[in-house]
Amino acid sequence: MIDVVADRIGLPQALRCWDGALYFSDSVLGTVHRWNGSGPPVTVARIPGAGGLGRLPEGQLLVVSTIDQHVYRCEPNGTVAVHADLSAVAGGPLNDLITDEQGRAYVGDYGFDYESRTRERPHSFLYRPPGPPLTRIACLAPDGTLLGRSAPVLFPNGCAFTDDGRTLIVAETLAFRLTAFTVADDGTLVDRRLWGSLVSPTLWRAVTSGGLVGELARRASALLDQRWIASRSRSPIAPDDLALDPSGSMWVANSLRGECVLIGHGGNVEARIPTGGHALSCVLSEDGRTLYVATVPTLDPARSARVPRGRIERHHLPARREGVTVMRDTKESTT
Repeated sequence: MIDVVADRIGLPQALRCWDGALYFSDSVLGTVHRWNGSGPPVTVARIPGAGGLGRLPEGQLLVVSTIDQHVYRCEPNGTVAVHADLSAVAGGPLNDLITDEQGRAYVGDYGFDYESRTRERPHSFLYRPPGPPLTRIACLAPDGTLLGRSAPVLFPNGCAFTDDGRTLIVAETLAFRLTAFTVADDGTLVDRRLWGSLVSPTLWRAVTSGGLVGELARRASALLDQRWIASRSRSPIAPDDLALDPSGSMWVANSLRGECVLIGHGGNVEARIPTGGHALSCVLSEDGRTLYVATVPTLDPARSARVPRGRIERHHLPARREGVTVMRDTKESTT
């Protein structure tokens, strides 16, 4: 059973479950919201271009601004302060953020002006050699100072820690893969390695190659920009946000089409949950029985600003038997 627990949102992102409440941001309206399980969500902060969310051990909320390359800190008394200014190191607009138990924050950025480069040309043309620029994940100390930056990655997006907190899994959206880093004792990210590929190696080689083969592959891949085609395709999976499943597999919000996909280590698809729109973010409830998903009918921020139709969906997960997830048919209702 699917419930729509909140709607009329511009661009919902960064779902988080903290202390029995669901938090999310709306980058179009520049707001951060908390939903306590009933009634409408409550606005708890206003940050222009609010994106990724994190929280410090003392409870202060960290909010990425996708507009000015700053991370803001929201104090309990309602004041807002700059936690970190990443304009000197970010290659593009800041994107998602995650914090660990010590209060260290890991912040990604686009690496380039994605919106302008895809406004008039199909998304697949980004892969014409030399391809889109790489960038690095910024590692921040609890006080906001820069600890270091990761090895280069392609459009880092949502992240999730493994249970022991020593491995960070990163969604490289434009590379259609999940990448793992070891969290060193000083909080920096080391030992980059592939956690799971979400695209056919043959397709990836073709789309990123030069010459006639590459041009033809990119033109064919441009058909995925049409939602009615993308919705009928099973591959590739464009990972936006991540949520660690109790089994150790990873729930992936697939921004390419309306679904959340359970991915095992190595990239094996274990389950799919259809959603009502492009899936931008996902999080498991604290008891692990419910998957919340942020969805939008369009990935165009301008259209989302004019007609806010984003929403937060609630998917009740079926029982697991001997490590196997069995998906039931779902029906949709609105509350």
